[in-house]
This record gives sequence, C-alpha cells and structure tokens, in this order.
Amino acid sequence: MAHVKNGNIQKMDPEDPFLLVPDKMKSQMDLETALQDSAKALDLFLNNRFSDALVLLRPWFRKKTTMVEAITEMFYKQPADDLTEEEMHAELCYAEALLQKAALTFLDESMISFIKGGMKIRNSFLIYKECDVMSTMAKNQSDQMSTQTHFRSGVNMGIGSFNLYLSLLPSKVLRLLEWMGFSGDREVGLSQLREGAASNSLRSILSTLCLLMYHLYISVILGTGEANLEESDVLLEPYIEKFPNGALILFYQARIAVLKGNFEFAQKKFLECIAAQQEWRQIHHLCYWELMWSYSFQQDWLEAYQYADLLCKESKWSQAVYVFQKASILSMMPEEEVKKTGENVEQLFRQVESLRLRIAGKSIPTEKFAAKKAQRYSAATPVTLVIPAVEMIYVWNGFTIIGKRPELTESILVTIEKAEEQLKNDPNPSEYHVDNQCMVQMLKGLCLRHLGHLDQAQLCFTHVISSENRIKHDCYLVPYSMYELGLLYKQQGDLGKATTTIENAKLNYKGYSMESRLHFRIHAALNTMGTSVAKLPPHRTSA
Repeated sequence: MAHVKNGNIQKMDPEDPFLLVPDKMKSQMDLETALQDSAKALDLFLNNRFSDALVLLRPWFRKKTTMVEAITEMFYKQPADDLTEEEMHAELCYAEALLQKAALTFLDESMISFIKGGMKIRNSFLIYKECDVMSTMAKNQSDQMSTQTHFRSGVNMGIGSFNLYLSLLPSKVLRLLEWMGFSGDREVGLSQLREGAASNSLRSILSTLCLLMYHLYISVILGTGEANLEESDVLLEPYIEKFPNGALILFYQARIAVLKGNFEFAQKKFLECIAAQQEWRQIHHLCYWELMWSYSFQQDWLEAYQYADLLCKESKWSQAVYVFQKASILSMMPEEEVKKTGENVEQLFRQVESLRLRIAGKSIPTEKFAAKKAQRYSAATPVTLVIPAVEMIYVWNGFTIIGKRPELTESILVTIEKAEEQLKNDPNPSEYHVDNQCMVQMLKGLCLRHLGHLDQAQLCFTHVISSENRIKHDCYLVPYSMYELGLLYKQQGDLGKATTTIENAKLNYKGYSMESRLHFRIHAALNTMGTSVAKLPPHRTSA
C-alpha cells in the first residue's frame, strides 16, 4: 500500500508489483512510462483495488494553448502539425476528461449547468474527431508512433461510443445533432468499438465496457430487448480469465445470466460481486437492483422486498422509484407476510411524491410515472393498485427476459388472470376500473405472445386499443399496446402491418406517461425491420 506524505507518494510495501512514482520525479516521466503506469492502475482497478488505482493515477501533461492560438483555432485548425506524440495522447485524455466532467455537470439542476455540460460534450466530440485525423496521419507515416495502438484504441472508444449511443436517438433529434456536427451511425459505432475492444491496448477494456453496456442494458431498456448475448460472452471471456474476482467482471457475468433467463446462477454471481469488495458501495447498489428484479421475475416477492428495502436504505439514486418499487412488491405479498415486515404499504405509496427529484425543473419520467400511480393512495378513500410490481416489470422491459423461461411466464400469467377475475367480479368498481382492466389485458397479451399464443395475444392488445375513449388516467396503455401489437405482427412475419402499426403508435399519440421511452423502443424496432418513419398525418392528442 502507499500513502501521500509532504506531497510525495510513498512506497509502503516493497513487494507490491505496482510501483508508484514520487511527485518529485514528474519531470522524468515520459509517454511510455505513463502508459505503463496507466495499465498498472487499470489492473489495480479491475482487481478491486480502487484506492490504490486512484493514488497511482496522476495528471501529467496537456498542450498549453496561448490566447492567440486559441483565437486562431476558432477559425483554422491544424490538429497534428504542431503536436508532439505526448501532446496527442494528452488531447485524447482531455477529451475523455471533458466527457466525464460533462456527466458530473448534469447532476446540477440549473439550466446553465446543462448548457455547460452540452458544450463540454460537443468539445469532447470535436477533439475526438481531431484525434481521429491525427491517428490516420500517423498510420500513413513510415515512422509510426510506438504508442499508436494505445492512441488508436482511445479514438475507437470515443468515436465509437458517440456514434453508437447517438444512433439510439429518434431520427428528428439525430438530424438536429448531425447538423450541429455530431454523428450517430450505429454500424460505425459498433465497428469502432469492436476494433478498440480487440486491440489489446490500454483502452480495450473501455471499448468492451461500452459494448457490454449497450448490449446488456441500453438495448434492453430503450430497445426491443433483443440483446446480443453471444457477443457479450465473447467480449467478457478474456477478462473472466484474467480477473476472476473482479467486481465489474462478476457483475457483467451475472447480468448476462439474467438476460439468458438463468436467474439462479445470476443471483449467485451478484452475491459474489457484493462480497468481492466493500470500497465501492455503488456496485453493491447495482447488484441489489438486479437481485430485486431477478427475484421479482420468479415471483419470489419476499426476497425481492429484501433488496428493494436495502436500496431504500442505502442508495440515493432515486428514492421515489425505490420506495414505489418496495411498496409495489409488498402489494404482491400475502397480508400476513406484509405484517411480518412491519411496513405500511399505504404510507410508502404516499411518500413517493415527496421523494421525486427534478433536474433543470424537469421530472425524471419513471419517477413521474410512479408518483402518478401512487396518487391513488392519497385520496380520502385510497384506491388499491392492481399487480403494480408486474406492471413495473413491463416498464423496465422485463417481459422480454421472463419470456426466456416459459414456466415463469406461465406463472406470471396465472397471477395476471387472477387479477383479471377479481376486476371482473368487483362489486364496487372505482374510477380507475377500466384503466386497471386494460393494464391487465396488455400484460396478459405480453405473456401470451411470449408463449406463442399470438391470436389470443392480439385480442388482448386490440381490446386495450378499442377502449381508448374509456381510459381516464393511464393513457400510456394505448400507444404501448399498439407498439406491442406491431411487434406481434413482426413475429407473424407481416413487416408491412408491423411498420404501419408501430408508426401509428408514434405519430398519433402525445402527452402520455413514459412517451420518450416508447419513442426509443419504436426507433429501435423500426431499425430492426429496416424501415424509417413514413410521412403520416399530424399526430392527435390521445384521450
């Protein structure tokens, strides 16, 4: 271990292979040594030695620009002509730092901070583009840089991640960003990141993590749920061998298992991930979140409650969502089990509104959805939510995961049909009665579709769509059901009908809960079918 004394990094353990460089030796640092030390820090990080990695990483260099040069660069740039090899790498590091700083800036709630964050992202992207030119020039020179592989992999990661993640945006937004100088080509992004991941360089792991995040989270939550698990396995395999106890590696192993429907193995790996280190508590919270869902998929509500409760107590990411989720899970449990927990479900639901966060005055969509649902418990006579935990599984696209396990899908269907029967026989229907019935029908249709009962599933979705004028509160049900109906037509092989139905869901409805999330899913679905949004009549506001 090491510690800082009088501004110098002191060596504590002479047997430690990761030798640290004192501050007074900064002047002796060169690019090769800096890259080697960075590789050591990365190994420390992946071996759960987070503090040691932080101590080792020190800022070394970036080209200092005079005011005259800065003004000149606004009008004319020669990116590689007057940069040394060290300065080229420093530009790359600066682009990465800008991107990270922008992410932190967005945590502030002021509009000025959002503008500053946007400018940092744009500057980061422009520097990456310059670095791309530098890399191409270096590749074409006879005396290539000895560190070219490391530099190129950084460019791959930056250009690749920008292209990939921007490509997720709906076409109208993407066209605006492209006009501003950004680019968002999915295939370019995947190609660049794959090249970076395969480069055996300092930043290979960063490209790998970007790809894993895309395959295992983004494409599931904001896409159709069709994750590329085969590539994810291949990407992660060498790191499993090198860092078998690394927390990040264990976490992604578990996430892959979740998406394969192997919840039992996933739960084991998440627990190993939690036990692997105690320093980075945020990783524990991610594991709690995943464990909560994996037990929910199995309808093991008591276990799911334990992890929802831990999130409420330890994580500050979104207390509104955590409390709503905990209350929803408790709602699925028998009354005698709820009493044993000592929780008051109605009180939990009533807390949700006060826990909401606002960024730049805007609500987080999932929190807004949860608060709107929880309002039913604030009335003088509370109205009970119907299978809310199952509804939240759908919000996070969990039915695409449960669908990998037919026996669990059947079990969820039984729960849904019980709720359907209770609503049918309700002697005192509330003002939410039609909304509840339609929500149950949509969830039933999802189960039936995943079980291959397409005709029955179609009846469920069309029932919701035909009930549009009678739905009073949960207006999201109609466009979402229309989207799911479109996916059903795709499953039947009728791409024309699928495209028209999904486009109608996008263009004909506005102002409902989680509208942006559905637009992301629609964008992904149309891309998988090789289509673009046709010019249909202007949208109309849903009831």
